[in-house]
Amino acid sequence: MVEYSDESRDRRIIQLRKGILELAVMGVLYHEQHYGYSLVRVLTESGSISLKEGTVYPILARLSRDGLVRSEWVESDQGPPRKYYGLTSSGRRLFDELIQELDLLVSLVQKKWNVPEKSEHARKKLVVSRG
Repeated sequence: MVEYSDESRDRRIIQLRKGILELAVMGVLYHEQHYGYSLVRVLTESGSISLKEGTVYPILARLSRDGLVRSEWVESDQGPPRKYYGLTSSGRRLFDELIQELDLLVSLVQKKWNVPEKSEHARKKLVVSRG
């Protein structure tokens, strides 16, 4: 039997989080513009996940590079100007498609599979002789 190491598990969690966090960032920006820190606050307000700006900025850069997010500098009453991000029309279309795909995948993962105790296939053995 193969056992998975903590390192292997952690790699899988990181990979899963990357895609989901990108979609979550797009979801927040779908509804209104945010600067980096305000985006982190919105994503972590439930307390169920811990994020830092260092996690969000590479996602924003990637989305911007792909033409899915636009940014603009806005003067702030509380210090220097802030860079606000919002979804482009392409970003909105992609988000709508990706959220449908996510819903399908989540329903697949959460599906209650009706698997018989011992299926016919499990009892039958195929014997192959070479000769």
